[in-house]
Amino acid sequence: METMPLAAHFAWLWGLEHELLLFASFWFAIGVIDETGIDLLWLVLRVTGRVKTSRVSEPADSPLRGALAVLVPAWNESAVIGAMLDHALRVWPQRDLRIYVGCYSNDAATLAALIGVSEDSRLRIVVLDRVGPTTKADCLNRLYAALCQDETRRGFHARGIILHDAEDMVHPAGLVLLDRGLDSADFVQLPVRPEPQAASRWVGGHYCDEFAESHAKAMVVRDWLGVSLPAAGVGCAFSRAAIEAIAARRGSPDPFAAECLTEDYEFGLLVSEAGGRGRFLRVRDENGQLVATREFFPAELVAAVRQKTRWLHGIAFQGWERLGWSASLPELWMRLRDRRGPLTAVVLAVAYSLILLAPMLAAAGWVGVPKPGLAADNEQALHWLLALNFVALLWRIVARCAFTAREYGLREGVWAVLRMPVGNVIAIMAARRALTAYLASLRSGQVIWDHTVHARLPQLAVAT
Repeated sequence: METMPLAAHFAWLWGLEHELLLFASFWFAIGVIDETGIDLLWLVLRVTGRVKTSRVSEPADSPLRGALAVLVPAWNESAVIGAMLDHALRVWPQRDLRIYVGCYSNDAATLAALIGVSEDSRLRIVVLDRVGPTTKADCLNRLYAALCQDETRRGFHARGIILHDAEDMVHPAGLVLLDRGLDSADFVQLPVRPEPQAASRWVGGHYCDEFAESHAKAMVVRDWLGVSLPAAGVGCAFSRAAIEAIAARRGSPDPFAAECLTEDYEFGLLVSEAGGRGRFLRVRDENGQLVATREFFPAELVAAVRQKTRWLHGIAFQGWERLGWSASLPELWMRLRDRRGPLTAVVLAVAYSLILLAPMLAAAGWVGVPKPGLAADNEQALHWLLALNFVALLWRIVARCAFTAREYGLREGVWAVLRMPVGNVIAIMAARRALTAYLASLRSGQVIWDHTVHARLPQLAVAT
């Protein structure tokens, strides 16, 4: 008699568990189909030799085909901007290089750091006429306008624009590689290589795992499919024709959308929509090191959530609103992948809530509380979904470990498996914050550059 009220009390919890299991299992299965498609394509391409990581074929100091301009927006970057510029000017000695750095009059620390940079006629500091921060895209537009003014005054024409951030450590071979890539493409992207941080194995390290897999597999497959490539905002070059075509499409002299939080991602897709071609170049130097942009990503949880909030806000919410869904089937597939972040976060949150709920219900069953029966068909379908998801999870663990170990070593590959829940928790927190920020921007009509502050640069890259 005493167990009946308890059974009634727990009945709805078992029902809730079942519904949440069905929901999470179904959407995880959809994700399995998506990821398996990318995995299979990549495996076929690697086995057949259709794609492979090539080697650098020209010296890093080879002359450029024409002038190239590097645009570097900076806000509150006094700790890193000086070392970044000194390094770039040293390892990229080409005379046809121009570097434009944009900063704000109310950022005295960054201005002071720029004054300390070694004198070089290829460097121009542009102080914006607006109080900062505005948005990264707005800063880029001001730098592009300064470039156009210099072209008129000095009588040169830049054949391409390269984007970099103030915390980037460039590879010596990167400039020539981007320059040669523009011979046959309107947009060229080099890999991004987050550097491991001993003081932030969990938060900072999870970026290593995600980029190691994404920039060795997903971007390679996208490049082979010929669909639009998202620009990472660093280590990417655009032809002048593509920049002018996108500016004309906007009906403005400014090529970058100042109201967009992920203007780099959007710009990469717009190149394809304008009829241009994008390329992802995965190349290693003579020492076997990946020609990539190296940097330290956020080492603290709050900073990582802020950064990924901006990515989700710009790619998932603004991307849906600004770029829509009109595309070919392969292109539609990629846009679905790009914008799945909020849904993935919801599914992950449900999965983790089940982890918390399961011990409570297991204890109830152990003390003899009867569990209500479910239809056999429902039980069988759920069992199949759970089995599929379990096998897929094992495959994901193997893949994550393998890609991270290939780039960073076996030890980091093992860490990558342990860090998977950390990445999931950050994704959940960022999705909630991104939705709140997007709804706020709809009400106010304004977006703010939610900037990530950087404290130091990778010493390994400085010595390269």
